Amino acid sequence: MAFGTFNRSKNPGKQPRGPLDAAALYDYAVRSLGRKMRTVAELKRLMRRRVEPDETGEAKVEAVVLRLKELHYLDDTRYASDYTRLRVENEKFGRRRVQQDLVQRGVHGDVIGKTLDAAYSELPEAELARRYIQRKRLRKPANEKETARIVRSLVRAGFSMGTIFPLLKAWNVEEATLEAVAEIDLDRPE
Repeated sequence: MAFGTFNRSKNPGKQPRGPLDAAALYDYAVRSLGRKMRTVAELKRLMRRRVEPDETGEAKVEAVVLRLKELHYLDDTRYASDYTRLRVENEKFGRRRVQQDLVQRGVHGDVIGKTLDAAYSELPEAELARRYIQRKRLRKPANEKETARIVRSLVRAGFSMGTIFPLLKAWNVEEATLEAVAEIDLDRPE
């Protein structure tokens, strides 16, 4: 590089990227799926950034998605099942949390419903909440503020108030504290 000249591009040494052709888009999609499990919606969102923003680009995206589905590289039902299993086994999350995550990832509502019904039918929510408490090493709250913190944590993890309050009662949390916690705004930061 001569004195006074320099490369202003964000990727020095690389050519500027243009829209990908169908074969390159397919390779890009396979590499992307090799790095991380993705839903159809997530993969389409990634690929749309790499093609023309018109019908031609959309046709390329749809053709790649169809081919990946035929090869069983892309399957939202399997994704939802694996994702749910991992979130239940590793994170001990409740049904609501997993449902919200799958909706955010663009999985169809029917697939989510069937997957969650299958995954959560075997394990009662109260038992899963106890496992979550164990995993997070939560201890019996000493006051209203600690009780509210625990309730917020359990709500974020996807458990219903109908599951949370019996757990708090099992810890012998005072009735007045439970009533006060029931009235607070759980969306308020700690």
